[in-house]
This record gives sequence, C-alpha cells and structure tokens, in this order.
Amino acid sequence: MAGASAPEAAERTAVDKALSLLAALGGESPAGLGVTELGRRTGLTKSTAFRLLGVLLRNGVIERVGSNYRLSPALGELGGHADDPRHEWLCTVLTPFLADLYELTHETVHLAVLDGLDVLYINKLYGHRPVRSPSRIGGRVPAHCTAVGKSLLAYDAQAIDAVAARSLAGLTAHTITDRNLLERHLCEVQRDGIAFDHEEALLGLTCVAAPVFGPAGRPVAAVSVAGATGRFDPRQHAAALRRICYAAGRALVAAQGPPRSPGALARMAAS
Repeated sequence: MAGASAPEAAERTAVDKALSLLAALGGESPAGLGVTELGRRTGLTKSTAFRLLGVLLRNGVIERVGSNYRLSPALGELGGHADDPRHEWLCTVLTPFLADLYELTHETVHLAVLDGLDVLYINKLYGHRPVRSPSRIGGRVPAHCTAVGKSLLAYDAQAIDAVAARSLAGLTAHTITDRNLLERHLCEVQRDGIAFDHEEALLGLTCVAAPVFGPAGRPVAAVSVAGATGRFDPRQHAAALRRICYAAGRALVAAQGPPRSPGALARMAAS
C-alpha cells in the first residue's frame, strides 16, 4: 500500500482506507501498532490515519492500548448478527453506501431491514457527535416507532395490516399510536419516498430514512441519518439520503444476489 501511485491513492475511498487500517492491524501482537507505523504500512498520512482510527474506535472495532491500536474482540462478534444470509449479503453490498452517507453528514447512520413488525439493525456507524439511541447492530425496535421502519412499512401492505391489527406501543409521548394516523403517515412516506422520526423512538433523537429497492422493485432495506433534536435538521439530509439510496438500489440490482445454500433456499421459500 505504501508504494501506491498518486492516481491510485487519489481513488481510494474512506472505506478503502479504513479497511487498509484494519488489515494492517490484523494478526498483530496484543501490543498493537502506533499511528506512525500504521501510516507507513497503509500509505496514509498520519492525520488521515488518526481521523479514521477515531471512527473505527467509536464504532468499537478497534481499541486503544496506550498510544497504540489493535483489533477489538467486538470485531469478531459482528458476524454473529448475520444469521440470515440475505442480511449478510445486504450488509456486504450496502455498507459502502452507508459509509458514503456518513462521510457526507458526519452523523450517525443506520442500515436496517424489516423483520416481522420490528426493524432489525444490521449495521451502524457512529457520527462525530454521537447521540443516545435505542439502536444497536443486531438490535430490534418496533417498526412504527422508527424512520427506517416506517420507510419499509409504507411499501408493505401486509405488514401495515398486521401493525394496524395490534395495539401500537408508545415508546415516547411522540410515538404514533393511533392506527388511522399511522396509515395516513405511511401514505405520505410512500408519496415522498422519505420518512421521519421526531423523538418517536427516544426523546432527544431525530431521524430521517429512505428505502433501498431491490431487484424485484420492492424495498429490502432502509438507511437513516440520526442526530440530536434541536441541533439536527433531518430535512437538510433528505436529498443526499435519496441519492445514496437510489445508488445503493442500483448496486443491489447489479449484484448477483444472496447466497442460495439449501438452508437459505428453504428460508426464502417460507418467507
């Protein structure tokens, strides 16, 4: 990496650079490596390496050992959240777009799927100004309480009927718990292609989300940007979110699709 030409270096994205840091740390002793040595091994400037190490540190995939860095045990646990091969495939294809959104906003970003009447978070990148949130990788939240959930419910008539048939839990005083109001809200989401969460999952948290459409023309995942209420204006990020979700959908269409092992085929046939 250190010998990369200038054009090659210019083409490297933030994701490429972060992955090169993780690769450099792989297999190292428990003492880890310092920023200067990591920069030498990856071809990154010290300031760039330090900035990206901060992102990786906040996301829990590396840890500090004095002035050095090493891989965190949590990195190996991330794969445990991808029990469904479709989720693992979605995470693989869509995480670069999640990273693009993070680079544009420097806010906390999420990738989620609809699982029953909940949203399941399959990836999350923490922003420069982290905000308290009920989301975590592998965690679930009732779909009607979240922007990612509403952006997926809006295109799933069967899920809307199932949600409307049950008592809607209110996580905060702002959660939509009236069925008729929720249905009207979901119609607006489908019309606009964007969903909002104004302190509906947690007080002090505001989110904006959009769906990612798969090869069949139906949403298969949703991406969101979140920030602290008052400081964070979700509408400022709506246009960028739409663009990135559109590009992510094209990438899904171009991809070969999730692995189809016998077990995966059986699960997909039953879904």
